[in-house]
Amino acid sequence: MKEKPKLVVDDPWLEPHQDAIERRMKRFVDELEAIKNHARSLAVHATGHKYAGIHFHPLSNEWTAREWAPEAQAISLIGDFNGWNRESHPLEKFAGGVWQLKLPADLLAHGQMVKLHIIGADGSRRDRIPACIRRAVQDPVTHDYCGQIWNPPVPYVWKNEFDPKSVGAPLIYESHVGMGGEEPRVHTYREFADGVLPRIAKAGYNTVQLMAVQEHPYYGSFGYHVSSFFAPCSRFGTPEDLKYLIDTAHGLGLAVLLDIVHSHAVKNIAEGLNDFDGSGHQYFHEGPRGDHPQWDSKCFDYGRPEVRQFLLSNVRYWLEEFRFDGFRFDGVTSMLYHSRGNKAFGSYDDYFGSDADEEAILYLNLAAALIQEVKPGAIAIAEDMSGMPGLCRPNNDGGIGFTHRLAMGIPDYWIKLLKHSRDEDWNLDELWGVLSNRRYGEATIAYAESHDQALVGDKTLAFWLMDQEMYWHMGKDDPHSVIDRGMALHKLIRLVTLVLGGEGWLNFMGNEFGHPEWLDFPREGNGWSFHYCRRQWSLVDNPDLKYGQLAAFDRELMDFARRTNLLASPPAQVLYIDHGPKILVAERANHIFVFNFSVGNSVFGYPIRVPCGEPRELVLDTDDADSGGHGRVDPVVHYPVDAEGMMRIYSPSRTGLVFAKM
Repeated sequence: MKEKPKLVVDDPWLEPHQDAIERRMKRFVDELEAIKNHARSLAVHATGHKYAGIHFHPLSNEWTAREWAPEAQAISLIGDFNGWNRESHPLEKFAGGVWQLKLPADLLAHGQMVKLHIIGADGSRRDRIPACIRRAVQDPVTHDYCGQIWNPPVPYVWKNEFDPKSVGAPLIYESHVGMGGEEPRVHTYREFADGVLPRIAKAGYNTVQLMAVQEHPYYGSFGYHVSSFFAPCSRFGTPEDLKYLIDTAHGLGLAVLLDIVHSHAVKNIAEGLNDFDGSGHQYFHEGPRGDHPQWDSKCFDYGRPEVRQFLLSNVRYWLEEFRFDGFRFDGVTSMLYHSRGNKAFGSYDDYFGSDADEEAILYLNLAAALIQEVKPGAIAIAEDMSGMPGLCRPNNDGGIGFTHRLAMGIPDYWIKLLKHSRDEDWNLDELWGVLSNRRYGEATIAYAESHDQALVGDKTLAFWLMDQEMYWHMGKDDPHSVIDRGMALHKLIRLVTLVLGGEGWLNFMGNEFGHPEWLDFPREGNGWSFHYCRRQWSLVDNPDLKYGQLAAFDRELMDFARRTNLLASPPAQVLYIDHGPKILVAERANHIFVFNFSVGNSVFGYPIRVPCGEPRELVLDTDDADSGGHGRVDPVVHYPVDAEGMMRIYSPSRTGLVFAKM
């Protein structure tokens, strides 16, 4: 009898789709074998960026310019070196649609501006930025982008080695370099390295996730409309500045993830890859399939081997050149389905039917395998809201190979509760179901709020809870009922989400201390203002304000998770849900968690059955006075267990308590 894939063994409901799973497994194995026969290994295959682009070769003392543009009629190199003459330096076309030009060593130089002039298949004549350019810069007056030769005479010298396997369960601090400072302007890689990274390390996180690193023409896109996939965003500094940031993070014991965008690309022709060779179907699908109407962008043709190699080379480039420790893959749901995931997912048929994009799935399989081949132990997080089975299982189990997925339903659930339900009406069975619902064997990154909810038009948890009262009543000596409720629930929500929600944690920059305002990128509608595109660190640094108390609790929470290996432990088990006083009791990592969601019902002598009957002590309290609570529970009291295996506690309203073995 043929052995079933482990994915199916672990979930018998997948048996009707075993053929589809095995077909995906075989297609991946066959493609990998073909790649190895041609290039020896997947990693060697993913070196297209070392061949294409503009490179200096010391051994031959010459430059080469190469570009893949199979249906272009003619290509020439233009730039500072030839006065932007579109006729003087044509490229020659070779097999496979690759164009090439060799130039003497003294003709090009580091820092010069360059473009390609391409006569397309349709007869169009356009100046384009090379696809594998390492740096693209924007003219401050015209705002036009141009490629820049980047070959610094003194390469960056790395100081710190780092092994991503040392991270364990990721505690991720999601960040945007440009808005990383308090001044209303674009901040730099070096400012982030020197000013923000020490804060992140002190706050107890072990991983930094950087948004908006790949070059993008519109700042307000949050970095998700990429134009130059191999170029670090020049708004924040040079490639060496980015290396300094990552090197500094490694010296602080922090892993660094790149928020990589391979799900789509900017549709701009002047800055990006759209219609690069004039054929209408080089990097992207032709016709409507190549358009993403919801995102106003272009969709890659993952079925084309050259496109897959381009994207795989991009993965290797960021891992090797900048020493990133992994990725958060953006928009994976859009990649997995022909419908772009714009539908409801109600049965397993939705994952394996005609809507599944098998070409994109093959690419993701290859990308996940490449990541581990280049950097074993690297983190690979998939942003998927569909729940594709096996997305975060190994390829040989029948999975796609990511290490983690985002628990995207959790932040949506919290916002729904706060927008539409009174505190008194929260359903604890539903809360448990949402927070604990994840696929067996697939590690999940939990988070209570997303960066999208920090944008103008929505609100963070802190703003939903406290709104404008935060402007007037966050002083430590200012008691206020709205602030009191907001701080209590802010801490309780973060604790219960961390404990029940997954095997990793994510926080967006500033949310840990309840940053009081939304994000609003400079745009025409706000007069191109940076006022809301920054982080007000002075609030958390002010000893007279309560923001520091929220930050203190979050630091205690991160320290607890790391100290106890909480997120590396098996998922939490509910001990019981008591609907009367609205108390949920759970166990994880040999700790007992008591969550009291009651508006005003504090319970004395509340009985809790203790697994194994060991006495307990209180090790974490969301109501602790140092973190802005009321200090209603004595932290030094010990909790013996009676003959019936019960301990009795005081459970204050809107409080989470954590008990460890003595």
